[in-house]
Amino acid sequence: MLKVKNIETWYDLIRALHGISFEIKQGDIVALLGSNGAGKTTTLKTIMRLFYDLKEEQPEKGTIEFLGERIDRKDTADIVRMGISYVPEGREVFPELTVLENINMGAYTRKDRKNIKNDLENVFNHFPILKNRVNQQAGLMSGGEQQMLAIGRALMSRPKLLMLDEPSLGLSPLLTKEIFGIIKNINEKDGMTILLVEQNVNMALKYSHYAYLLENGRIVRADKPEVLREDQDIKEFYLGIATEQSVKGYKRYRRKVRFR
Repeated sequence: MLKVKNIETWYDLIRALHGISFEIKQGDIVALLGSNGAGKTTTLKTIMRLFYDLKEEQPEKGTIEFLGERIDRKDTADIVRMGISYVPEGREVFPELTVLENINMGAYTRKDRKNIKNDLENVFNHFPILKNRVNQQAGLMSGGEQQMLAIGRALMSRPKLLMLDEPSLGLSPLLTKEIFGIIKNINEKDGMTILLVEQNVNMALKYSHYAYLLENGRIVRADKPEVLREDQDIKEFYLGIATEQSVKGYKRYRRKVRFR
């Protein structure tokens, strides 16, 4: 469905992405993992062409294909019409608008009123709490409710590919589990392909079909979640699990410190 090949993105003189390549198959949940500054959000913004503040075209090099058509020089509005929706980090709902007005903003490019009505009901099926809050101002909702609203708004454009940037950011463990359960439900019931950026590596690996690990703008690992979960470095640095090797290394370090 999506093919990203050798893309390079720059912020002025700083190269943020160093020729990364990856693919997403239709119907999969694919996770982009990595620490802060690894290039995860930059990758999503490059796909959506959200670099209007920069003079040069981004990506500067490489190609991006969606459903067999190049999109790396298209306008963001055209990319949305083709079937890609993006939920940015921090949700970015319209706080002064009501829940219903926010949701309807996701359908602003569409003309098919009958299908819009059906899609609105589908959003309410995924997020029943939104149906009970249709007249409430979005800015008065909790962080978890705003995240649900942001995803619901994205679904209203009837995307083929849904891109989520840190959907668990700032949420409690209980709400994080609920949001990921809804993401799984959207994938399975609607057949939605999902590209997920997430720092909660444990949750991302639990719900994704395939994952890529970014470091300093480069993809350094790519594999199925069950393989990555057994990787010693990922266990230690991303999942917070002390491996046998790391425990031995720590004990050796403590002995050296003690006898100095």
